[in-house]
Amino acid sequence: QVQVVASGGGLVQPGGSLLLSCAASGNIFRIDSTSWYRQPPGKEREWVAIISNGGNTDYADSVRGRFTVSRDNGKNTFYLQMNSLKPEDTAVYYCNSHVQVMGSTIYYDYWGQGTQVTVSL
Repeated sequence: QVQVVASGGGLVQPGGSLLLSCAASGNIFRIDSTSWYRQPPGKEREWVAIISNGGNTDYADSVRGRFTVSRDNGKNTFYLQMNSLKPEDTAVYYCNSHVQVMGSTIYYDYWGQGTQVTVSL
């Protein structure tokens, strides 16, 4: 079994920063990539950023230049540094890890439980 736990959300004023974490644990052989998604109130879930096993990254245009994704391979932990936050960044943030489990050649997607980020005065 694999567990993915997201944390670090909270309330922040516009222009502020938050660091989200995503920790994967369990029967993991390899994590190919981890993505961050968010779901604003009343809207559909949208993709935010991705980091590959090799450290390559990509971002949605709406967050490029403000958000930075990183990883600690030794800890199977992933981070989303969010700077210059705007009210429109308010959402529940989710992480998704693309995992090869022990004893299998198949990759599975595991979702974290989501963490609320609210940007408001």
